[in-house]
Amino acid sequence: MDPWGQPPGAEPWGQEPGADPWARQPAAPISGEPASPVRPFTVTGGRTTPRMQLALEALVSSATTTHLDLSTRPPEFRAIASLCRQVRSVAEVSALLRIPLGVVRVVIADMAAEGLVHVHQPQL
Repeated sequence: MDPWGQPPGAEPWGQEPGADPWARQPAAPISGEPASPVRPFTVTGGRTTPRMQLALEALVSSATTTHLDLSTRPPEFRAIASLCRQVRSVAEVSALLRIPLGVVRVVIADMAAEGLVHVHQPQL
């Protein structure tokens, strides 16, 4: 066994024998998630600056209850409200929803202005 647990002479990382290890592999589709035809910054109306300063580590919690109807809100609002029922950082929200950080900052600031989320800024 080599240091990576492969038997001697085995192709690295499960490649086919003789395959080019540097060849570009097709990206695996993300299961269960339809591809959005909407560009991320159209969600914010082209705005790139949030209404308030949001640090990456700022904590966000949902101010809504499960009884509040968010069906008229954009899907990003609903996803963030649902995800933030458990306290999350701005960076976590971005990563878990696979939405660019700049877009998440603008959307969270909009939601905070409407009272849909509480933002807990770190003290510097």
